[in-house]
Amino acid sequence: MKILVAIKRVVDANVKVRVKADGSGVDTANVKMSMNPFCEIAVEEAVRLKEKGVANEVVVVSIGPQAAQETLRTALALGADRAVLVHTEETLDSYHVAQVLAKIVESEKPDLVLLGKQAIDSDNNQTGQMLAALMDWPQGTFASKVEINDGKLLVTREIDGGLETLEMSLPAVVTTDLRLNEPRFASLPNIMKAKRKPLDVIEAESLGVDLTPHVEVLKVEPPAERKAGIKVASVAELVDKLKNEAKVL
Repeated sequence: MKILVAIKRVVDANVKVRVKADGSGVDTANVKMSMNPFCEIAVEEAVRLKEKGVANEVVVVSIGPQAAQETLRTALALGADRAVLVHTEETLDSYHVAQVLAKIVESEKPDLVLLGKQAIDSDNNQTGQMLAALMDWPQGTFASKVEINDGKLLVTREIDGGLETLEMSLPAVVTTDLRLNEPRFASLPNIMKAKRKPLDVIEAESLGVDLTPHVEVLKVEPPAERKAGIKVASVAELVDKLKNEAKVL
């Protein structure tokens, strides 16, 4: 079985993002970038399936600037076998990403596509579902457990009333949730080995996808600053403020 994992390069989750002065987006100059945490979980799951003998090849693909090669090398250090960068300097919306991934899927012909359920920068939660629709493949979203039994894919996901397990045929698309696994750290020997693993670069324009934007970002604003707290002298004063000022009682 071949597994294709789509990963995205985003601002590191531990970095406090800054909005550009003109409100056109987030300032990424000199900011630490990392693999999207949900994508890291998808890579980990693919590697675990390979270690169990379920899969025999894990291919990671990313869409973005040349700097995304660094993120792909990280995935290779975590255990992926080879990588593909679809190079573009443009910021693509979810539909374009799904279209580009569909082209890669048609070329690579994987049995399973794993993606993070969403990216922490755009927070859209759309690409996996769109990709499944474009490929006309079954999909399992928000996966907290992934199993392969007798050629069938079992995906367990959390719902309001508990857990739901879906059975689907392969090939399929699965998006990963936080509870699926805990990603490993790349060891130094594996980081060194990753430098020698194959990484192909494809120009996005060569895939024949119309990348004319469908979505325009009008303005980006930072969240409103929280007001400083106050100290009260007694419980009675606290109750009075909650009742008469905050009006929550």
